Amino acid sequence: MKRRDFLKGAAGSLALLTLDGQVVDARTVEALPPNALGILYDSTLCVGCNACMSACKDANSMQAELGQGNTIWDKPQDLSSKTLNIIKKFSSGKGVNKDVVEDGYAFIKRQCLHCVDPSCVTACPVSALTKDKESGIVSYNKDACIGCRYCQVACPYNIPKFEWDDPYPEIVKCQLCSHLIAKGGISACCSVCPTGASLFGPVEKLIEETRRRLQMKPGKQYDFPVSSIDSGKSHVFKAPKYVRHVYGREELGGTQVMYMSAVPFEKFGLPTFPKESFVSMASGIQYAIYKGMVYPLVVLAGLVFMVKKNKNAEEQEKIEKKDTVKGDTHE
Repeated sequence: MKRRDFLKGAAGSLALLTLDGQVVDARTVEALPPNALGILYDSTLCVGCNACMSACKDANSMQAELGQGNTIWDKPQDLSSKTLNIIKKFSSGKGVNKDVVEDGYAFIKRQCLHCVDPSCVTACPVSALTKDKESGIVSYNKDACIGCRYCQVACPYNIPKFEWDDPYPEIVKCQLCSHLIAKGGISACCSVCPTGASLFGPVEKLIEETRRRLQMKPGKQYDFPVSSIDSGKSHVFKAPKYVRHVYGREELGGTQVMYMSAVPFEKFGLPTFPKESFVSMASGIQYAIYKGMVYPLVVLAGLVFMVKKNKNAEEQEKIEKKDTVKGDTHE
């Protein structure tokens, strides 16, 4: 079974019944941190220049991925232990019209979405992955990591990568350039984006910006902020006909990196998820199972019953064999 299919199957169990007949719901989704920081990526503004990918590698001292027969330029195909952020392209038919499905094309940026209720953090047994209580940035501590790679399995977006080719491997993922933010800067990918397609800022302000854009009249000229929501810099573009959904706004409890597009998100290969996070669902299931230690006792009693039943069956079988042997002897 594929990991994504398994997670979707688990999503169906939103409530359980305990032995006393009460419904046990999953716990509430974690709230967005008070000073949460994030990125709004607008696919319609992206020109596919890859400046964000280059800046990301420079800011995080990442190696180039040259590929087979290529010894000149960095050309990664997807996220990896050497690439934290990448621009990918959707193309259909002749691929000549930007931001349309038929005979069109569009760009999408892939990176860690910094979930509000991250599965990777919950799955990590040694707290190598943590979520900052103020900024909400999901960070990685290599000194705490034991290399179990549970985070890779737990992440529904398939983000964390492992350094398979390194004798001292680490988990690699975008940390929103927290080292630059600590010095008063912003994420490198946003600082170099020429069109404002990658926009940095407080998540609450980014959400307000998504609402403004969804209210824009397609074809009309509007100002779009560049680099940061508070930078004061902007470009004028014609408003596109946006998909009436902001990806990451509600998926699995929400994410701090959100997407806007004029092309349906499934065309980019982005999975469809429910609003509840897998962490909250799993918490509800565990609570139902272990409530008052009733279920473990029932399971234990069931095991004891099965053992005794099998033992009695074996003894009965032995007795029947003895009777058969005796019958044959008398004859």
